[in-house]
Amino acid sequence: MHMMVSRPEQWVKPMAAAGANQYTFHLEATTNPGNLIKEIKESGMKVGLAIKPGTTVEELAPWANHIDMALVMTVEPGFGGQKFMEDMMPKVSWLRSQFPSLDIEVDGGVGPDTIHKCAEVRNSNNTVGGHSQIRGGFCGGMS
Repeated sequence: MHMMVSRPEQWVKPMAAAGANQYTFHLEATTNPGNLIKEIKESGMKVGLAIKPGTTVEELAPWANHIDMALVMTVEPGFGGQKFMEDMMPKVSWLRSQFPSLDIEVDGGVGPDTIHKCAEVRNSNNTVGGHSQIRGGFCGGMS
């Protein structure tokens, strides 16, 4: 679950009860990431930690050894169809160089015209391409 909410702490128990196996929250949405990471783990889920484009990757670094996945947003969170921010890719490269075994995900603006930029970096494990799939970019259209 990628929780783009203002108080991620309030959703940990309900998401665990619903069967979520991973809980990803935004670093910017909490004042105490350490406690939230602990609560997620104690609820039996893996921990993902997301950062928005304006947040430096160094702000995520102190938590990297305590999480299962880092998520680098390549658009401003909130709505689909935004343009891929290629200038976020150095964050992915830096994370891989500092934390070689960490799962790294890229989310936002990824589609047929930008997926190669993620592949060129060769440092992310996963990419998210939501809006492009609905428009027909990856899946050939939906009716």
